[in-house]
Amino acid sequence: MTEQVEAPVLAIDGPGGAGKGTISRLVAERLGWHLLDSGALYRLTALAAARHNIKLDNEDALEPLAANLDVVFVPGEEGGRVYLESEDVSDIIRTEQAGDRASLVAALPRVRQALLRRQRDFQKPPGLVADGRDMGTVVFPDAELKIFLTASAEERAKRRYLQLREAGEDASLSSLLKEIQARDARDMQRSVAPLIPAEDAIELDTTHLTIPEVVDRVAAFLAQRGLATDA
Repeated sequence: MTEQVEAPVLAIDGPGGAGKGTISRLVAERLGWHLLDSGALYRLTALAAARHNIKLDNEDALEPLAANLDVVFVPGEEGGRVYLESEDVSDIIRTEQAGDRASLVAALPRVRQALLRRQRDFQKPPGLVADGRDMGTVVFPDAELKIFLTASAEERAKRRYLQLREAGEDASLSSLLKEIQARDARDMQRSVAPLIPAEDAIELDTTHLTIPEVVDRVAAFLAQRGLATDA
């Protein structure tokens, strides 16, 4: 109980493209708290599986792989850098393909269990902002504040489309929409830790909100709980 008081948790969950990563990073920077990008762990597990020729339905092999990932997170601008087995894979794990593969891995119960302790180890003073799909329901069920970010599938596809175009990559808006809808269905229908809001989560639709507006609203929720000043 004392640990929770010393290291409060803000759990931010929601589907891909709702803004979890950006909002979590900006809120963590504002508070000076630690940041957990749980989705990166699943993307890294999927990438490591490919590097070691392990099929994504081979749960027997994926479980120890997930438990012993050789990963280093280096904080910095734009989310920092991520290293897998000493290789900078920051850009590789942010592709649409990496997201789809991560969703397949995340549906495996023993892989989720293997990564559970690693995620909870991020809870350290002065506090933690945890970004994912089951932070408030499974990983940190006692989090002091839980936010479930949403946005229409169309808006999320548009955001991803613009990101890819800005990065100089070809993209199809219709294809992105189909991929997002398929990933949503897979994440919400899986038997273990489905993508659903925690019963005590605050649902926040970001479809028509700017990034600063969302950050300010989250900061206000934190202030209401006495976890931070509303600045």
